[in-house]
Parts: sequence; structure tokens; C-alpha cells
Amino acid sequence: MKIKSQRTNQAIGERRVRVVVAERNPLVVSALREMLECDGRFAFFGSVQSGRQFLDLAAEPQFDVAVIGWKLADMDGADVLAEIQSRRLDVRITVFSNDHDIGILKQCVRLGAHGYCFQFDDPPIIFETILAVAHGRICIPYIDINKVNDTPLSQLTVRERELLAVLSDGWTNLQIATRTGISENTVKYHLKNLYDKLDVRNRAMAVALYSSEKRRSQSSHSGRPTG
Repeated sequence: MKIKSQRTNQAIGERRVRVVVAERNPLVVSALREMLECDGRFAFFGSVQSGRQFLDLAAEPQFDVAVIGWKLADMDGADVLAEIQSRRLDVRITVFSNDHDIGILKQCVRLGAHGYCFQFDDPPIIFETILAVAHGRICIPYIDINKVNDTPLSQLTVRERELLAVLSDGWTNLQIATRTGISENTVKYHLKNLYDKLDVRNRAMAVALYSSEKRRSQSSHSGRPTG
């Protein structure tokens, strides 16, 4: 992985960083495009207004970094990040938000965003965030890491975690009902409670949160020294 990262960094260092923008507001897109094109380190790759359009681009990415707004024409940033994880797309994402809500920032971190900046940040901050993400680093504003790790998943019961695990394995409501001996309506009831606890709207977002926590847990364990 380090060798691949070094090669990627070298390749990017020899040319401009290709940036695609996903944002529903054409004025924001125009401002970003002008800023990027005036800086010799970047190449404006293009823009889309909807999450679906962006996901189509991300399926075979020809850009280095995507800068996505929190609210797109058809979905928000959380939906996009969840879809990226669900489809296992290899793209690097910087969220470009006009909302100073710390909850949005924490949600982006949990869902795997690589960078985060605000639309009212000074251009150098925005540029440095995009460059850091392009070179394989994580770049987000300072927040208490302990609070980020204190995710809603930590509040789940053992049964709820088991339910989330089978959801991530792709089980349908019918499969869950059949294998646990309860009705589909009861499964839906439990899922609604689970979504409420996780503060998500659907199965994809719940599975994305679960997958992120699982990867972080595996990463922290693999990084510990062994005796």
C-alpha cells in the first residue's frame, strides 16, 4: 500500500490535481472553478449537480479528488458517502459544506470522507485540503476524536449489533424473519428502532456506519505492537 501511495503521489506531483465538483448551486461551482483554474496546481475536471451523476463518474474515476457539497439535487452527502462505501468505489472525497454543524462533520468522518472544508474558508485552506486528500492523507478541521469515536453504534444492544451485522451481509427482511422465527413486520419494527438509534434514514447508511467502525476497529488492532 505504501508503494502504491508513493507512486500515486509522484504521478500527481508531475501534473495538476484533477478535481471534479458535485454541487447543486451553479454559483458555488462557478466560484470553485475560477479559484481552481487560477491556481496552477489544479485542473478542473468537470461538475455535476446530482449524487447519481457523481456516482456514475465515480464508477470509473478519471479524477484525483471529488469536492462534493453536502446538499445535492437528489441526495445529501451522507447518502453519497454511504453509496460509495456500499459499492466499494475507490475515490477520494472532500466534503465542501456551507453548514457549521459539528454533527455533519462527525457524520462525514464516520462515513469515510477524506477531507472536509467550509465554503467560507479562505482559498488557501480549501486548496491545502484538496491537495492533502489527493496525496492520500486525511484532512479535516480539528474536532475531539473521542467524540467522533463515540458513535451511535456504541449504544446498540448485542441483539441490535447482530441485526446490523446480518444487514451488512446482505440479508433481506424475509431472510431475517425466516432465520430468527419472527414476522417481517417485527423485523421492520426492529429496523426502525435501529435506524432511529443510529440517526440514519435507511439500510445503506446503517451498513456504511457499521462498515466504517469495523474497519477502524481492525485498523487499530493491527496497529498495536505484538509481544
